[in-house]
Amino acid sequence: MGSDVSAAPASGWAVCRSGHDFRQGFRHAFDTLYHYVPVAPRKIRSHEPNVADVTASPVANRAGTPTQLACPAPARARRVIAMLALALLAGCTVGPDFKRPAAPDVSGYTARPPATTASSGQVAGGAAQRFASGGEIPADWWTLFHSRPLNALIEQSLKNNPDLKAAQAALTVAHENVLAQRGDYFPSITASATANRQKQSTLLAPVPNYPVVSSEFLFNLFTPQVSVSYAPDVFGLNRRTMESLRAQEQAVRYQMIATQITLTANVVVAAVQEASLQGQVDATQQLVRINTRMLRILQYQFAKGYAGRLDVAAQQAQLAQVATTLPPLRKQLAQQRHLLAVLVGRFPGQTPAGTFRLSDLQLPQELPLSLPSKLVAQRPDVLQAEANLHAASAQIGVAIANRLPSIALTADAGSTALAIGQVFKAGTGFWDLGAGVAAPIFQGGKLLHQERAAKAAYAQAAQQYRSTVLTAFQNVADTLSALQQDADGLKAAAAAADAAKVTLELSRRQLQDGYAGYLPLLGAEQAYQQARIGLVQAQANRYADTAALFQALGGGWWNQADPARADSTQDTHEK
Repeated sequence: MGSDVSAAPASGWAVCRSGHDFRQGFRHAFDTLYHYVPVAPRKIRSHEPNVADVTASPVANRAGTPTQLACPAPARARRVIAMLALALLAGCTVGPDFKRPAAPDVSGYTARPPATTASSGQVAGGAAQRFASGGEIPADWWTLFHSRPLNALIEQSLKNNPDLKAAQAALTVAHENVLAQRGDYFPSITASATANRQKQSTLLAPVPNYPVVSSEFLFNLFTPQVSVSYAPDVFGLNRRTMESLRAQEQAVRYQMIATQITLTANVVVAAVQEASLQGQVDATQQLVRINTRMLRILQYQFAKGYAGRLDVAAQQAQLAQVATTLPPLRKQLAQQRHLLAVLVGRFPGQTPAGTFRLSDLQLPQELPLSLPSKLVAQRPDVLQAEANLHAASAQIGVAIANRLPSIALTADAGSTALAIGQVFKAGTGFWDLGAGVAAPIFQGGKLLHQERAAKAAYAQAAQQYRSTVLTAFQNVADTLSALQQDADGLKAAAAAADAAKVTLELSRRQLQDGYAGYLPLLGAEQAYQQARIGLVQAQANRYADTAALFQALGGGWWNQADPARADSTQDTHEK
């Protein structure tokens, strides 16, 4: 196979060349924003009426070392914002970029190009079939059988089948997950309001009422505020996660398409099998009647002394053997009708009205045969495996990004008052800005092994893709061979049925002319009915394998007016 998959890089930094530039730019911007002696960083929290006092007051750290932060001037703030923006733009997306596997470099499905199949004369389903290389497959390929009842049954199944509806719902779930993940690109804004009543220790700093009420250590605190948080996607964690979810959405979409194609093919095959079983039941019932008449004649001859006991016992065994084949056929026929009812979304007791006959179906004579290079772009199972491979590739980037530092930007603004009526009044407002960087240092090897597991999952998905491609080509090759053999088998069955029919006609003439008895006529009828059963089975094989060819080639879903695209779902945004 000539389908190569892109290899995962050894590390994220091999792909992210601007990580050092980002760190240097962010550090320079932070030093410019707060020109002070470097100590442990803290948030800047300021109350509106006393901004200068709060920001300029010395604060002690755990070691008792005082630090003093200077609030940035407007001009400096603008420069810092520009520096931070450039630093964030210097980020990158770690992990491998997915490359679609190349189409297999093969020229055909079988060792020899498929030839026109054999013709069986005037027998139903006996026309020769020609393969049009590179032909286009219609989306409603089942209409080529020219059966209105079959078309109506498939339309009902596409509307009511629960498996197809479940696949469509799964696509909606995957699409909504993509939209939900997209929210991480934007800041998160939340509003909150708290009301507390608390008592302060008398040994600590004065309470808010001090010194107005020096002995009151019990007070209320009302705080409404708005919080904004944002996590810049510096190393592409969100982008790779979004890429993976979109690939998973595509996988679910192709799974839904595969469900639809399988459903239509199953309906066609079930209808063909019902028609075949009905024909076999009719022929077997006729065989039972013939053998019953033969037994009666032999019993009469045995009573008159013209036949022996051995002849009667042999005929009884023959009748019993033929009769035992009838119940399994009836069981299969009932099961096929139950299957058709379930495929169209009904209960088994609500079987569709009417029955199918093979003579009511027309065998397609011009069969489109897609080029091997296009098969991987048409088969939904191959496209699903490719989407799974894409998702596994993106998960490598997710695992690498989890090992790198993350940045969080926060901002809060609100009001704090001792009485609810004083909220939002002058002197009660506050705000704060914050920036934090977190980097994993030691987690017992968890993140390293998760990255290795992601790369192993990618290798697994690559082999599953290759297996799916091989199976797809095998399906087409098997179906092409089956169609050739079905045509030859039908030709032989038709010849056997014609010979049995000639034998039956000659036996009837000999009986009329007095040259033969009734038993040879019944024997000829028995042979003819058995030949009919073989003919019906051969006809059903051609119809069923023709439907299997359309399914193996992808079912023509890409030629639909609206092929259930994933992006057809309306985007919705939630807070």
